[in-house]
Amino acid sequence: MKKTIFSLLLASLCCTSACGSDDNGTEVSPPTPDPSEEPSTPSGPEDVTAFVRGADISWYTEMKADGKNFYNKAGEARECPVLMKEIGMNAVRLRVWVKPQNKGCNYSDAADVTAKAKAAKEAGLNVMIDFHFSDWWADPSRQDMPADWVGLDLTALKAKVAEHVNTTLLAIKQTGVDVAWIQIGNETRNGMMHPTGQLWNESGDLPGGWQNFVALYKAGYDAAKAVYPQAYVMPHLNHAYEDNDWWVKRFKAAGAAFDMIALSHYPQADDDSQTWTQLNQSAVTRIKQLAQTYGVPVMVSEFGVEQSNVTLGAYIASDFMTKVKALGNTVCAGVFYWEPEVYGNWKPASYNAYGWGPYTMGAFASDGKPTAILDAWQP
Repeated sequence: MKKTIFSLLLASLCCTSACGSDDNGTEVSPPTPDPSEEPSTPSGPEDVTAFVRGADISWYTEMKADGKNFYNKAGEARECPVLMKEIGMNAVRLRVWVKPQNKGCNYSDAADVTAKAKAAKEAGLNVMIDFHFSDWWADPSRQDMPADWVGLDLTALKAKVAEHVNTTLLAIKQTGVDVAWIQIGNETRNGMMHPTGQLWNESGDLPGGWQNFVALYKAGYDAAKAVYPQAYVMPHLNHAYEDNDWWVKRFKAAGAAFDMIALSHYPQADDDSQTWTQLNQSAVTRIKQLAQTYGVPVMVSEFGVEQSNVTLGAYIASDFMTKVKALGNTVCAGVFYWEPEVYGNWKPASYNAYGWGPYTMGAFASDGKPTAILDAWQP
């Protein structure tokens, strides 16, 4: 049934694209799903070496507390991890902040992520844990030191990193969850935990920057391996379409170990000078090059498309998923959609203090049901 729906969407898009550019197609409402379709029953997780069809659903506990519910295509309410499994996912990614209460947020701390990891396992999903090493968002625009760690020297910070990773992962392990993948840092192109782990500023490379950053990373890597020796532990960079070989080369030369390389890919937002078609193809090329050069798989741990045009978004997502699957699991380990469950202009309360708007790349409709964007995550 789902493949038939997606085929109809592709046919609609082809008609639309004939009248304009691919990046600006007219939205076509997706066909109404068959309400008689029976929901699937959660089963055990797939082998972690299978291609990962995942989603980062870290916001779902906060959304639920705000009164947001999640429904399958038949309109039946589901817990978010159960729904992810039902629509074809085999894994979830969950971020963890050090003390988000310092930023007015009561979610994504160790307790919250432990509860979500347990719920994911019970739904039959594998788990990735994404350590930000900050009290809030860590990405190329900010890599803020956790407030309680400010002023500590490198030796003390390494101990804090190891302790944070160790205690968080042990709490998760005690619930019976076997974490499959672990990110040490989030989009750490310019290092993490600034200023100590910062790589450069407007004047160029900082003295000792790479050494400090890798020392902090290694403290996290070693702590992760001590709890989950079989887990794939990795760094994470934004912009999958860029040539990231130079970065990984310097990272490795500074003494870093890694079992995978994680990348983010947002084909409608990463580079306005290129079309999504070009960005998808560039990302696929770069993923293949990295995997071949360093002998480890690449995980696309963040992916998203604009939810304002479901038909176009579904086409972009399908195009990318088809291309990376063709590379094979030893080249591209899988793709995680970033916060697909967001709908109805929802945003976390902590955004209000910064004047931020809602996230626009969720993949659910205004009625709380998954859209055709996620059809590409079916087995």
